[in-house]
Amino acid sequence: MSHSPPPISDQPVLTLVDVAQGYGPNPVLHGVTLQVRRGEIAALLGERSAGKTTLLRTIAGMHAAHHGTIVFKGEDITRSDASVVVGQGLSLISQTRALFSHLSTLDNLRMGAYTRSDAAGIAHDMEAVYGYFPELRALSHQPAVNLLPQQQLMLALACALMAGPDLILLDEPCAALPIALARDIMERVVRINRERGIAVLVAEVDGSAALAIADYGYVLDQGTITQEGTSAMLRDRMPIGCNSRLPVSARRRYDVTAQAGATPALS
Repeated sequence: MSHSPPPISDQPVLTLVDVAQGYGPNPVLHGVTLQVRRGEIAALLGERSAGKTTLLRTIAGMHAAHHGTIVFKGEDITRSDASVVVGQGLSLISQTRALFSHLSTLDNLRMGAYTRSDAAGIAHDMEAVYGYFPELRALSHQPAVNLLPQQQLMLALACALMAGPDLILLDEPCAALPIALARDIMERVVRINRERGIAVLVAEVDGSAALAIADYGYVLDQGTITQEGTSAMLRDRMPIGCNSRLPVSARRRYDVTAQAGATPALS
């Protein structure tokens, strides 16, 4: 595999225009407009109850947008069902991880590829997944319910990769994880993005965790995008969350080591 990271395209893989959503008479999202470019890591920052989870679930087809448009890979998916969206190459990793708790790790990985029929490709990706998450190989016969929180997150990421996505939505992956484990997970996300060119939209309360790996970011406040800019611009503008949790150089460190021809450290 080449160590040269694929370039970020000027073409968006995901575009939202004026998206509104809510529950019954209670609006949650108010005209959200954003985009994620192909090969990009974008951060969605906001306090709890800002609407981040609702926005990700709406993109993934789990909630119907009340207004606006959602375009994925050039196709309007605003009214598409979640099962259709997954088949088109968009995977959501929720805060609950949405694993089959009593199935084994291996069976969860197989279920991740349920939309695919290319047996050879699935076998190839299974080995690739173990390359990113070697811990899972030793846990292949363990039920998902018995895994530690960080192992469940690894499994959820691995299942998303088995679906062959072009975009992964991550809902607060670092929540409740110790600093060292959060850093490890985020660096693996960077590695996946840089080696496979998969775009990522990561939602976090802790701005430092997301901005440490992101190219671009948006701040969501009470269902409205109030700020946007490069990760460096957002770090300079405002302290979001606990800014000392993760270093700001996670993505840069990966890029430098990759360009030098070395295998980037993940711990």
